[in-house]
Amino acid sequence: MKVLITGGAGFLGRRLARKLLQLGKLKNAKGVEEKIDSLVLFDVVPADGFSDPRVTVVTGDIADPQALSRVVDAQTVSIFHLAAVVSSQAEADFDLGMRINIDAARLLFETCRRLGHCPKVLFTSSVAVYGGDLPAVVQDETALNPQSSYGIEKAIAELLLSEYSRKGFIDGRCLRLPTISVRPGKPNKAASSFASGIIREPLNNEETVCPVTADTRLWLLSPRQAVENLVFAHDLGAEAFVQNRVLNLPGVSVSVGEMVETLGRISGQAAVSKIRWESDPVVQRIIGSWPGSWDMKRAHALGFKGDKDFDSIVHAYIADDLVARRCSEI
Repeated sequence: MKVLITGGAGFLGRRLARKLLQLGKLKNAKGVEEKIDSLVLFDVVPADGFSDPRVTVVTGDIADPQALSRVVDAQTVSIFHLAAVVSSQAEADFDLGMRINIDAARLLFETCRRLGHCPKVLFTSSVAVYGGDLPAVVQDETALNPQSSYGIEKAIAELLLSEYSRKGFIDGRCLRLPTISVRPGKPNKAASSFASGIIREPLNNEETVCPVTADTRLWLLSPRQAVENLVFAHDLGAEAFVQNRVLNLPGVSVSVGEMVETLGRISGQAAVSKIRWESDPVVQRIIGSWPGSWDMKRAHALGFKGDKDFDSIVHAYIADDLVARRCSEI
């Protein structure tokens, strides 16, 4: 089995790759477990840290047809499409956001159509497809009303995936991810970057800025559980996505103030003192348009799982990233 991860150098792409290598197998279109012989990690920069002979690292522009043709062929059974320009960057650079978040998605789907082999395509969307006057808990039937370039681009890509699946060109499965927290590494250009930074930096004894108000509510999922759900979605039978190709994943609804309280409870007030509150109207507007919670009945009925609470999310970061990194430095 040949598997492709676009955005393979990103933190979620690399984590997913390690999980797939550990599992060593996935279910094919017939629901039969098949050995992963080849795992291609494709991104604009190389995915480092992989010495497994099953891994091929390829760099290139995902919106370039020639580059994409080097990583997708008739032997590519499964594709995890994670590559994207993140929220604030897409808002600041309209052309780049459109090119990567829409044009490249269609090019990927069209490449699969041309090859005619109908691979599984797992696409990650976002809470940002919602917006406007939202109910306290967003329902499956709540209309999409994105309030940012990123949200609009993700919504368009969702519709493209559904159409290419309806026509039988791909077996598309779209997972709307809650905001992922706590991300390892350094801050990125996502509007939601602070949702990791206000926990990650204090736990690493570094100062950080929170650009939104304490009552801002977020819908969160840990990297650990996000990867588990991506693999689970891949291995579900096609019938789970026939009626609706898009699924809202389980998450934890928590205010920024409650996140900070959790940090203090786990790591003390010295950690909390590392947070500096500085309002950013652009970030507040983008984040404030996203839902703070959505209905999870369909996801739970299919067997998807979320984190128990925000404490669990913080402890997952400490175990998976903070402790692991410190041990590697010894």
